[in-house]
Amino acid sequence: MCGITGWVSFDRDLTAASTTLDAMTETMSCRGPDDRGTWTGGPAGLGHRRLAIIDLPGGRQPMTVETPTGTVALVYSGETYNFTELRRELAGRGHRFTTESDTEVVLRGYLEWGESLAERLNGMYAFAIWDARHDRLVMIRDRMGIKPFYYHETADGVLFGSEPKAILANPLARPRVGVDGLRELFSVVKTPGHAVWEGMREVEPGTVVTVDRSGLRRHVYWSLETRPHTDDRDATIAKVRELLEDIVRRQLVSDVPRCTLLSGGLDSSAMTALAARQLAEAGETVRSFAVDFVGQADHFVADELRGTPDTPFVHDVAKAAGTEHRDIVLDSHALADPDVRAKMIRARDIPMGFGDMDASLYLLFRAIREHSTVALSGESADEVFGGYLQFFDEQARTADTFPWLVRFADHFGDDSGVLRPDLTDALDLPGYVKESYATAVDGIRRLDGESDFEYRMRKICHLHLTRFVRVLLDRKDRASMAVGLEVRVPFCDHRLVEYVYNTPWALKSFDGREKSLLREATADLLPRSIYERVKSPYPSTQDPAYARALQGHVKELLARPGHPVFELVDRERAARAAEREAPQITQASRRGLERTLDLALWLDLYQPDIALS
Repeated sequence: MCGITGWVSFDRDLTAASTTLDAMTETMSCRGPDDRGTWTGGPAGLGHRRLAIIDLPGGRQPMTVETPTGTVALVYSGETYNFTELRRELAGRGHRFTTESDTEVVLRGYLEWGESLAERLNGMYAFAIWDARHDRLVMIRDRMGIKPFYYHETADGVLFGSEPKAILANPLARPRVGVDGLRELFSVVKTPGHAVWEGMREVEPGTVVTVDRSGLRRHVYWSLETRPHTDDRDATIAKVRELLEDIVRRQLVSDVPRCTLLSGGLDSSAMTALAARQLAEAGETVRSFAVDFVGQADHFVADELRGTPDTPFVHDVAKAAGTEHRDIVLDSHALADPDVRAKMIRARDIPMGFGDMDASLYLLFRAIREHSTVALSGESADEVFGGYLQFFDEQARTADTFPWLVRFADHFGDDSGVLRPDLTDALDLPGYVKESYATAVDGIRRLDGESDFEYRMRKICHLHLTRFVRVLLDRKDRASMAVGLEVRVPFCDHRLVEYVYNTPWALKSFDGREKSLLREATADLLPRSIYERVKSPYPSTQDPAYARALQGHVKELLARPGHPVFELVDRERAARAAEREAPQITQASRRGLERTLDLALWLDLYQPDIALS
């Protein structure tokens, strides 16, 4: 896992631009604390920061191959889980390897198959190849969008990077955010390709972007397609288990210490149990980590989202699976620390956070990094198998909008109460969401004979797998890479995603519960408490001291009336929220405080040009 960046300028020789390329590369230092490298050749410059995972001495980048007609250079971020098979095939075709790294396999694979290499890869990756044989840059991103990848077209080429900060380090890219960028920040819809910053775009998941002297072109090599599902229930459950066994086995491969993230829910428990069993075959014990809050288990209050605290279930799994377990217990002072908030905004480049859930994720990863370099996560199982409340909420099922937005404000707060009324009117978020939804559902193919209800559920599943999951994957990647931790997501393996997506909803919920297929496929590994547990989202602190700390920070901000945040935020509403009795502040009602502080810090750190016209 690493950070990549680069610059292609067809009208100049970039060997003289090393200072700028170095600056772009150094923005990725957290993503790659182990090594750095740059390479320039004529109109191209590549930069790399490395987090060493496989072949620690041999995987240095940028990696190059000299051919009779020009250099082919690669910067690569991610993991290719089928690199062993690909290496064997390439060796059979005459390729000779000098390292044991998956990076060299990708580079040699490009020499053999060109851009179609992407279709052969199983993994999470974002990489760029400068092919001097054709004066062409090739950028490729994994199918689900696990690894981030951005680019910015210039007058004579392109800038690119794992994160926007790498691109913004180049003077050719201005830190400017327009109306659509603000809409993206406050709508929770994640428009594919949208990068918030003007002039910048994402390489979309499952896409190859090529840039040469004739311009930029995009080619989609993978998308979520509708196909008939012919397996019965038993065969489907067996197939899910078979896929999970293979996926976890591949994703446990590492030359550095690895662990699992354990929440006590079905997803992370099943994954941890599988990992524990597989490592036990080799005489190893899996490490597991969980986040908790001071006093949470003793003073927990159930609500509609979270009916039980995580910790007792975490310990049930750790005991049953025999993991070497550690709870990371956080207090409200740490969660509300402005320095932690600033680190998450720096990590994400935008103020699009989830309050204390972002802070705790960053602190959890920072603590884990002291013991492990690779972690397996249960992220995305809810999107794949149907685990969220909205999958079972009739209002969400039938609404002509993104289903997670139907009750989002009830559970997490409403941003319309944060912004100035005139800005709210100018952004027209309902109109933006309506247009985005229409685009998102357009083209989702219906099977012949598929019932209205099954087609409706297909669309809901598709929306979660192509829109909602990308918000969470980006959050997970940025928070983990900010501390140099690689987080792998087994449930995003495209084979599993394709198979389960095309499983009818009647099979996905055959027992009337969420994630029926996953529960039955791993039932033999799970403690009964986990098998019976109802879905509970990522935890959030209930400590009133956290809300009081937020109020204190907002009061400090209000004492600075000239702060630019009040060009966006409704000052009077912020003042009222800062004076509300803390025990009355729920997770939803404190969102305004968190968003105000996020926006203020973002404006301080990035000093963006906000263009409302």
